[in-house]
Amino acid sequence: MRLSKRGEYGLRAMIVLAEPVGKNSMPVIQIKEIAQREHISSKFLEQILLALKNTGLLQSKMGVGGGYYLARPASEITLGQIFRVLDGPVAPIRCVSQMAYESCGCPDEKTCGLRLVMGDVRNAIADILDTTTLADVVKRQNSVRKKPGK
Repeated sequence: MRLSKRGEYGLRAMIVLAEPVGKNSMPVIQIKEIAQREHISSKFLEQILLALKNTGLLQSKMGVGGGYYLARPASEITLGQIFRVLDGPVAPIRCVSQMAYESCGCPDEKTCGLRLVMGDVRNAIADILDTTTLADVVKRQNSVRKKPGK
């Protein structure tokens, strides 16, 4: 499992969209604003946000004051959902994937030591990604930003 630039940029953009602005807990933000703030190519970001929109994690508003916004509250969108849309399965090897299983060809899959360990890796990563919401990330980053000396 490796987080691609597509996955990284998508997660960063979703975190920006999860940050409340004033009294608006789900702001509408233009692609160019996210791209400038996060130092991401607007064209690349547009493709990423479109993929997230097509899977129902984002919505968009056209016209003046338009842009993208979260389709659901930040507390209902996990990092795992975003990761899987942009980068696919979490499993480090296909034979432990729950979404895209493929036999690895080892002589005894049930007792393969590598498969057993990689299954634990997949479970640990999936547990973190699937229980961490965008709201959790925003709360965590805000607590770090408020600490003295930061």
